[in-house]
Order: sequence, then structure tokens, then C-alpha cells
Amino acid sequence: MKGSQDTALKLDLKTLIIEETEQELAAEDLTDDEPLFGPDARLELDSIDGLQISMALQVAYGVRITDPKELMRVMQSINTLADHLQPD
Repeated sequence: MKGSQDTALKLDLKTLIIEETEQELAAEDLTDDEPLFGPDARLELDSIDGLQISMALQVAYGVRITDPKELMRVMQSINTLADHLQPD
């Protein structure tokens, strides 16, 4: 199953991001396609948050993303992150 179609995976990713970045938001309040970084991002994540999230992804899913540009591409939204983790 493609990650963006896996509701459970996307909820887990939302929870991970909110916990790692200490957001005052319920996981269910994040939409699957809203931007995670950049001027339009409600979470206002920065590069330090990206590093924290990437380390948590490595622990939780065994995925290591060391290139900051790749991390920003993969983490455009919950859907893009889920598709990276589950491409098929």
C-alpha cells in the first residue's frame, strides 16, 4: 500500500512530528497535505525540528535521511513523508 493511502501510518507520523517538536496541536488537526516547512506551514518547523524529526524517523522506521535538501523534499507534507516510507 502506498504510504499516502495508509491512514494508520499517517496518524503515527503526525503524532511523531507533534511529539518531537512539542507542538500544542492534536495529530488529528494536521491535514495530510499541508506544508510542514516554509512560510505557509502552520507548525512553523525549522531546520532543528527537521533534524529532530529525522532522528526520530531513523529510530522508529529505520530510515536515515542525512541530506537536508532531501529531508525538505521528503517532508513537504505528511503525504510525501508517508510515500517516502511506503513507496508501493
